[in-house]
Amino acid sequence: MTAIKSFSQISVILLACAVFDVSCKFEFTNLKCTTLEREFVEFDKCFLKSYNRTYKYLTVSTNIHVLPLNSATVHTQVFKRLNGYKPFLFNFTTNACVILAGKMNPTTRFFFGLISPYSNLNHSCPYDHDVFVEKLPISFMNEKFTRVLPFPEGEYCVKNKFSYRGTPRAEIAVYARIF
Repeated sequence: MTAIKSFSQISVILLACAVFDVSCKFEFTNLKCTTLEREFVEFDKCFLKSYNRTYKYLTVSTNIHVLPLNSATVHTQVFKRLNGYKPFLFNFTTNACVILAGKMNPTTRFFFGLISPYSNLNHSCPYDHDVFVEKLPISFMNEKFTRVLPFPEGEYCVKNKFSYRGTPRAEIAVYARIF
C-alpha cells in the first residue's frame, strides 16, 4: 500500500515537471560605454531600447578615428553580483583579428556568437570602417544564456575592454539579469 502511494506521489511530481517547463529569462538592465581615448574612438550610439514588453534590444555604434585597424585586443570579464560584482568563471584576453579570421576557442566562439549576427564584424583585419551592434534582442540572448550555455540565476556584468597597440581605448559594460 505504501509502495503504491509513494509511486503515485512520484508520478505526480514527474508529470508536473513534464507539464510545467521550468525555464529562465534573460533581461538587459544597463549598458555603459566608456571612451578611454577620444582621439581614437567615440560612441555614436549606446543604449537599451524597450519597444514593448516582449521586444527589447541593445544598440552600440562606434566612430573610430584611427583607421585602418590592423591589430586589436579584447579583454572580456564576467562578473556576478554577490554583495557587489565579483569575478565569475570567465576572464580572458583575445586578439580581435584572430577572432575575425575565425580561429577561436569555444569560450571565445560563444561570446563572439552573442553579437556577430547583429553586427558588421564579418571580415578579417584590417578594419577600415566603424563598428556597430544593431538591435541585439533579448530573445536571442535568452536562447544563448538559458539553453545553449545555461547560466545560474542572478545579476551579471560582462565587461569588454578594447585595446589597440597595448593601450586601452574603450570599454563596454553590459548588465543583465537572469531570472
